[in-house]
Amino acid sequence: MPAPIGPLPNGRGAATNRSGRYEREAREAFDDGWGVEDEAPPKLTTTVTRETARTIISRNTSPDIGFDRTINTYRGCEHGCIYCYARPNHAYAGLSPGLDFESRLFAKFNAAERLEVELSAKNYRPAVMVLGGVTDVYQPIERTRRITRAVLEVLSRYNHPVAMITKSALVTRDIDILAPMAAKGLAKVAISITTLDRTLARRMEPRAATPQRRLDAVRALADAGIPVAVMTAPLIPSLNDAELEVILEASAAAGATEAGYVVLRLPLEIKDLFREWLAEAYPDRAQRVMKLVRDMRGGRDYDPEWRARQRGTGVYARLIADRFRKACARLGLNRRKLDLDAGQFRTPARAGDQLDLL
Repeated sequence: MPAPIGPLPNGRGAATNRSGRYEREAREAFDDGWGVEDEAPPKLTTTVTRETARTIISRNTSPDIGFDRTINTYRGCEHGCIYCYARPNHAYAGLSPGLDFESRLFAKFNAAERLEVELSAKNYRPAVMVLGGVTDVYQPIERTRRITRAVLEVLSRYNHPVAMITKSALVTRDIDILAPMAAKGLAKVAISITTLDRTLARRMEPRAATPQRRLDAVRALADAGIPVAVMTAPLIPSLNDAELEVILEASAAAGATEAGYVVLRLPLEIKDLFREWLAEAYPDRAQRVMKLVRDMRGGRDYDPEWRARQRGTGVYARLIADRFRKACARLGLNRRKLDLDAGQFRTPARAGDQLDLL
């Protein structure tokens, strides 16, 4: 029988480094005899591998996602959010969706150069580009790598509409690019706020910005004229769903004009990783949380059906939907959703290009 996982690794989200679904060998925790009185093992450090992207614009045809293209400047995410739906992607690299996902990162250092090539293609047709649709483009390594900023600079030169989602206050660094784009109807930002409880945030999203820093980012962006949405995602029953209204209230007060939500999703390896984390972090309510999750998923841990996967089904899911709708109506959120303008897209002239004759 596997040994208990013990305390969560300091500053990390996942409790273990479970094998990815494509690996031939499985990892399992075991008791090797070392106790708390012995010397602690080395602290888990983050490594970053430079990755040469062959393409940078990813496409999707999902009917329940409101965009068809996205750019992800990094693979893996140091924020370490235990619920992150991007975790299973690390299995494609032969790595664990657990601790590997948040400590063995890949940086697409040529993202801006590839984007120039792809936007300049004669058959390219512009539509809203989403940054951060998978992993967070403003995770801590962006502070020094500045790959996301370079991508924004390209989008700005091309007058290409962009929407961003992040749970990092680092987005405010790029207000100098985003504000002029927003003035032309080319940019908006969504900030993910899952809880206002610092303790819960620290356990659930160990290296993301604090809730207050995220609210501060909402205010700074809004004050700069950049439209801001708040994403209360994911809502986890009996863990953070009771905060739905107060999060929306605080976000509206800070200047957010739009809002959205997604209920907890547990596809593939996330199911076991989340259960491990829940049993260690909140053993008093672990069974109730999972029971309510299954109530919203037709008795399963996860329902992958389009549309149902985002909102869930059943009585509890309808209750969340009703609460969200009523809170948004009361707070004036989502009265008008901003559609970004793709009609201004232009390929900038390059040195040596022939100018149009007037």
